[in-house]
Order: sequence, then structure tokens, then C-alpha cells
Amino acid sequence: MTAARDIMTRDVVTIPPETSVEEAAEIMSEHEISGLPVVENDKLLGIVTEKDLIMKKKRLNSPGYINILDGIIYLESPRKFREEFKKFIAVDVQDLMTKRVITVDPDTSIDEIATLMVEKDINRIPVIEDDKLIGIVTRADVIKKMAEN
Repeated sequence: MTAARDIMTRDVVTIPPETSVEEAAEIMSEHEISGLPVVENDKLLGIVTEKDLIMKKKRLNSPGYINILDGIIYLESPRKFREEFKKFIAVDVQDLMTKRVITVDPDTSIDEIATLMVEKDINRIPVIEDDKLIGIVTRADVIKKMAEN
């Protein structure tokens, strides 16, 4: 059975949380990668992706609401707006990164990884062992392994 440890990239490009958004974009462009794990003391804090960076350029729309009897009823989630606004004004990646990162351990099968990628619509999954980032599996890694078979 092929596992994460067999296909993961071990030399992962990472950034600390205080990295500027512009610097993160430069690193992604320079290394031709679409996501960067945000790490401090070998511990994964989050991940910043192309999608996160593009959010900074997105037009910000405030949530719609209706006013009934002096009460406000939001038609969209104010929480989602707050999250988008925080990313919109982010200076450092710690304010822009996705904090709830789906991870796997080194023994997770390639089938489980592929299922997570499809079901959660994610392009990369960090590999964690003993609470430390030891690698990352991307869609390209999964496809490369498929091509070998």
C-alpha cells in the first residue's frame, strides 16, 4: 500500500507567521508552488494559498440585511464577512492563512489522501508526525504516483 511517506515532498518550503503577504506571494512565485505552510518551531499553524492571496484583491461585499421592527436580520453570514474582511486587510500571513488545516500522518494511504482532496476541495495536505511538519502531499504527487502504475 502506498502511503503519504512514499509520495510526499520532504523539503517543504515554509514561512513564519510574521511573513508579509507580498513576501509570501514572491516566495510562491519564485518556487512555483501554490501554497505555503505557516510554521513556527516546526509546528504547523496554518497554510496560505493562492486562493488566500487572491482574496486580498477580491471586491468586498458587505452582507445584506433587512430591518424589521428595529431589528436587523442578516441575509448572509456576518461571520463570513468578518473573516473575508480580515483577509482583505491582512498585512502578515498570520491574518490571511487558513488556520483549520486538514493534515495526515505518514502512514495515511494514497486512496485516503485522494478522497480528502476531492471531498474537501484542497490541493495540498501537510504530513504531520509527533506534532511536526515532515512533508506535504500535493495533487501533483498523487497524479505522479498514478502515472507510475
